[in-house]
Formats: sequence, structure tokens, C-alpha cells
Amino acid sequence: MILDAILSNGCHVSGVMYQDKKMLLAVDIGNTNISCGIFTGSRLVKRFSLPTKAKSNYQIKLKPYLSRNIDEAIICSVVPDATKEIVRAIKSLTGQNPRVLGKNIKVPIKNLYAKPRQVGQDRLVNAYAAARLYGYPAVVVDFGTAVTFDIVSHKKEYLGGLILPGLNISLDALYARTALLPHVKLARPKGLIGKDTKSSILSGMVYGFAALTDDLIGRMREKIGKNTKAIGTGGNISLIGPYCRKIQIIDQDLTLKGLQLLRGDVSL
Repeated sequence: MILDAILSNGCHVSGVMYQDKKMLLAVDIGNTNISCGIFTGSRLVKRFSLPTKAKSNYQIKLKPYLSRNIDEAIICSVVPDATKEIVRAIKSLTGQNPRVLGKNIKVPIKNLYAKPRQVGQDRLVNAYAAARLYGYPAVVVDFGTAVTFDIVSHKKEYLGGLILPGLNISLDALYARTALLPHVKLARPKGLIGKDTKSSILSGMVYGFAALTDDLIGRMREKIGKNTKAIGTGGNISLIGPYCRKIQIIDQDLTLKGLQLLRGDVSL
């Protein structure tokens, strides 16, 4: 059965539902959205999302998609308060006690950050997934609430990366910190050169972030190897990815796939 793209409760979902006895629920809690995926084996059979801010409604929002058929659940989160509520909702709806990255599970990649605990679990799992799925060295560019660059060495080590304000944060700041510029909703620009204020802002955001991304990927390749793979992911990758000349692979579900891979590499 093909699932509807937009459901009446406001959650986005896509994919095909398959019947299988073993199911893994993977949850990526971000600052803006919570992305969820249900896997049978390595196949992502169902994907849906809900806004992170809807704390009191998590159980109501999740109920249409979850049942006692879920055998395992694993969570990656950068929002501690939301984590507690999601864990409680999953336990109530499925009977399973979810494992949480950084608490019950450690991402199996050598972390060379000066202070390893400062690295977000989403960044580590993205680096791990990129190395497993696409090889290394690699740079992962995640276009989410923030834009992050995460680097995997030729030895499959997590080297570190960069953090920038995301596209929507930048749009909000431009509006909030100026007297005359309008608040613009993120969308594809009509062309490189804007013909009015709105189109100029969109061109600046999309082409500007794309050029920034390409330049940084080029610099990374100079530093860690010209064959370094560039993988794009995150909520805004489908919009900005086509404008980035040096991103070779677009995988919007990289984090969820990384959580699924942990099922085989780490005992759940």
C-alpha cells in the first residue's frame, strides 16, 4: 500500500509498508523536526516526521504509526527534553524500551574531537553511516537547523568539522536584524540574479550557501585527500543539493540508515 504524502495529523510520511515480524524504529530528534523510520532488515519501509516543539502531543502524533509490532527502537537526539518525552511515548505505544545514543549505545567510530562529549550524536552517526555506506575519507554536509560539516579520515576516524547557522535561521536573522527586509520563506530561487528583494534574498541564501559548501568541500579535499567523498543530507538537502556542484551523493535518510546499521554493529 502506498502511503499518503501528507497525513491529516500533520506528519509527513512516504514509502511502502511491508509485512514483517521484525521491525526497528529509528528516531532522529532534531531542533526543528523529529524524523522517524521503520526498518525491516536494512529496508526503510516507512518514514514520517513531526515537529519537535509538539511535546505534549508526541504520543498522539506517533500513535497512527506505531504498534506492538515494533521489536526494537533506537534514538539519536540533540534535544534532551524531547528525548524523555519520546522515550515515554514509544514505551507506552510499543512496549519497547528505546536505546539512546550516547547513553545506552556508543557510535562505533574513533572520535578525535578535543572534547569528545561535545560532538552531537547525530554528527557521529552521520559520519559512521557515510563511512559504512559510501566509503572514506568522507565529508558529510547536513543541512538542518544548523549546517554541519563532519569529516571522516582515510583511517575511518571522526576528525571533527564545522558548524554554521542553517538556512532558515539565516533568513530569520536577516528579517529580525534589518528595518526593511521582509521575512521570506525558504524556496528555490528563480535565477542567480534576483530581480526584486524577495528573489534577491532567496538567490543569496541558496546560491550563497551552495558556493560556501562547494568551497569548503574543496578545501577539505586539499587537506585530507582529493578522493574524499561528499555526502549531503538533512531536511533542506533536497532544496539546496542540486545547487552544490561538489556534493556527489544526496541521502536525506543518512541518519536513520546509520541508526539501522548500529543494529548489526552494536548489540541492542
